[in-house]
Amino acid sequence: MHNQLPKHVKIVEVGPRDGLQNEKEAVSAAVKIELVDRLSRAGFTNIEAASFVSPKWVPQMATSAEVMAGIARRPGTLYSALTPNMQGFEAALAAQADEVVIFGSASEAFSQRNINCSIAESIARFEPVAKAAKDNGLRLRGSISCAFGCPYQGDVPLDAVADVVGRMRDLGCDEVDIADTIGVSTPRKTQAVMETAARAFALDRISGHFHDTYGQALANIYASLELGVTIFHSSVSGLGGCPYAKGATGNVATEDVVYMLNGLGIETGIALDVVVEAGAFISQHLGRKGASRAGNALLAKRTL
Repeated sequence: MHNQLPKHVKIVEVGPRDGLQNEKEAVSAAVKIELVDRLSRAGFTNIEAASFVSPKWVPQMATSAEVMAGIARRPGTLYSALTPNMQGFEAALAAQADEVVIFGSASEAFSQRNINCSIAESIARFEPVAKAAKDNGLRLRGSISCAFGCPYQGDVPLDAVADVVGRMRDLGCDEVDIADTIGVSTPRKTQAVMETAARAFALDRISGHFHDTYGQALANIYASLELGVTIFHSSVSGLGGCPYAKGATGNVATEDVVYMLNGLGIETGIALDVVVEAGAFISQHLGRKGASRAGNALLAKRTL
């Protein structure tokens, strides 16, 4: 346990991709471009902007090439894209993505249910994508879902997490995300999982991706900070519901995370007021109130 918290944290903004992909109503490329540009101006050094998957499976991401072509790229910011296969990789390369994201699950039941194959098979399928990323000088990120619990099997053993982290490491991943896809973790559990991951991969390249389904995301981020984790994922305005829990919130809201880190004196390089504006912009476009408590409180203060 570190007595002191990290001095600097990197926040990976996942709203434009992970956040918007589950929206029922189509969001135009122009709105997505505007959202990414606002987030770039807020100072994020990594924005998940696109997903090159079959539009048949994820219709919201059909405009990814257009979005990547239209954004105003900020020097020093990595624009990432999810690439499930070589076809997706080629599209990401053509769209000039800085980083490609591959993904697997720590839960065998989830892997079978979602993609009809074992964890080992699913990750082996990414070998050509990983090699192509390295050959083309792109950063490679590995994302591990259900690392803290699974909607189908419940508990996920720690050795299963260690195994997948090791596989991602062996593929050459530069960074590995440990994700609480259904938001069930609590602080002690979070620390046990992060400690396990850190035995298989460099701690400074492990990120926490927490969902707020049970209201535990900020507590889990704090628990990770105590161990020395310095990279976290969040979504502006809390975009992105949890597909496995009806009506539940999904990704932790960026505004809430930045507000907490600011209060802890941890540098993020992110302008909170600009993120709040970006959250207000996208929430207004989606016709609903944003899910960020800090964002809503700060906006209410402005209108007083």
